[in-house]
Amino acid sequence: MVSQEPARAWSPHSLIHTRRGIFITGTSILGGGVKAPRIRTKNLLSIVFCEVVAIYGVITSIILSSKVSAINGDALHSGNNYFAAFAIFWSGVLVGMCNLVCGISVGINGSSAALADAADPSLFVKILIIEIFSSVLGLFGLIIGLLLSSAAGDFSAIS
Repeated sequence: MVSQEPARAWSPHSLIHTRRGIFITGTSILGGGVKAPRIRTKNLLSIVFCEVVAIYGVITSIILSSKVSAINGDALHSGNNYFAAFAIFWSGVLVGMCNLVCGISVGINGSSAALADAADPSLFVKILIIEIFSSVLGLFGLIIGLLLSSAAGDFSAIS
């Protein structure tokens, strides 16, 4: 019997890394908001970019869990089922690790954007572009993870 737990296991990791990015950005927004209160609303974009990382993890876990089905007996040990299992597992690992890097880098860049905006308002757009580039890391991980999992067929009985 194949469990669906490994497919759902990477969604909490994406949420953990999202939380870390939001914490890094939020502390800088609150700290910089003391000097320049105007940055609190403008720098909420950084927190939205961090939340997108969690959405990538949820999308991946839904797609991967839909590919898993219960198989009993000798059908479990076929080559196609092994390939499908490893492809599903490694696509989840890939998306989880990309979300780790993306969440932390977006958090650090969001922190830099908040503090730079507090010091000089003309720097916000320039640093926001860098933050967009770092948020693309999670999107690349999602795309590659979906391509990897689409190469795996569904679990099936031996024909």
